[in-house]
Amino acid sequence: MSLTDGPDRGAMQPEVIDPSGGANQTRVRAYNERLVMSLVRRHGGLSKADIARRSGLSAQTVSVIMRALESDGLLVRGEPVRGRVGQPSTPMRLNPDAVFSFGVKIGRRSADLVLMDFVGNIRLHLHQIHAYPLPGELVDFIIGGIEKLEQQLSPDERKRIAGIGIATPFELWNWAEEVGAPRDEMNRWRDVDLQAIVSQRTRHPVFLQNDGTSACGAELAFGVGANYPDFVYFYIGSFIGGGVVINSALFSGRTGAAGAVGPLPVSGKDGKTVQLLKIASVFVLENLLRERGIDPKPLWYSADDWIDFGEPLTVWIDDSGAALAQAVVSAVSIVDFSAVVIDGGFPPWVRARLLTATRKALHELDLQGVTIPELVEGMVGSHARAIGGASLPLFSRYLLDTNVLFKELS
Repeated sequence: MSLTDGPDRGAMQPEVIDPSGGANQTRVRAYNERLVMSLVRRHGGLSKADIARRSGLSAQTVSVIMRALESDGLLVRGEPVRGRVGQPSTPMRLNPDAVFSFGVKIGRRSADLVLMDFVGNIRLHLHQIHAYPLPGELVDFIIGGIEKLEQQLSPDERKRIAGIGIATPFELWNWAEEVGAPRDEMNRWRDVDLQAIVSQRTRHPVFLQNDGTSACGAELAFGVGANYPDFVYFYIGSFIGGGVVINSALFSGRTGAAGAVGPLPVSGKDGKTVQLLKIASVFVLENLLRERGIDPKPLWYSADDWIDFGEPLTVWIDDSGAALAQAVVSAVSIVDFSAVVIDGGFPPWVRARLLTATRKALHELDLQGVTIPELVEGMVGSHARAIGGASLPLFSRYLLDTNVLFKELS
């Protein structure tokens, strides 16, 4: 099996249940508990009455569920809300310390390992840069990094680790030329099942997903997803990727490649048609810096701490904005998205300049018959891929996919 066998594979697959069969009490309780926790996560905190209204469950059922979840330490009580008629209501929130998970981002120039809590906060973080990604080195980074981070946790905290989620580009061997790597070296990835290899060396369940899809999932779960039920997402890393959200759920398509965005055809400054990734990707900025005799390594030291590279950065932002504007028009011509979300592996000030350049370029295009949605900055930021990876074990064990939640009764 190789990395291209599918975008959403988990080491622990859920039990296959005949959909025509009835739901026994155990199955219903498990589903309802996930529903309650997912509603609380989405809204930040809800009272029992709010949950009953939004879920359609009876008040008695909600009370039983919430008592059990509070007893298990998964929910905690907030401050009572007073000033309304009747008894004050007490919102319940997810306990950040209840569950932890590891998230791994594999990039063309760097890798990240994070320990994330139950509400999406990064507690611990390791980062390494590389000339190009190689399987053996990355597996050692993942396993060694997990052992190092676990040493900083108490025995009780280690028991609360739900698993490991890996966000990685698929078909890494296809990028040898762009990352300046020997093709023979990158071809090692053809016969690598990264999920299986990591699973053999750890006690935790391991999940794997495409990096662009993971970043989009993080934005949906922890970013602007609560505000926009439908959006197209662009994440600019070494190579641009992205995702599509429809009805508050990730849409992966028939093969799992929906929202890849990188292959979208756009026109360059010379009028020739190229793929979006050939313009709006950080490796292009890297090449611009090298051409001007500027060391590009600071791009990979820390995504949040770029320096202002001056003229080459301005050129890259303007060119990327022009290409993104064309991609936006293509995307919204097919689906009437409510928003376009742009994020990437760079500081917020770079993201803001990129959105400004994209908006400016949009006004220079022929928009007849096209309704441009709101262009917004992503909220998750440079760690979106790792956070998206870390969310995979949480949704597998504790939460419902967000495609259930948009049907709530409110």
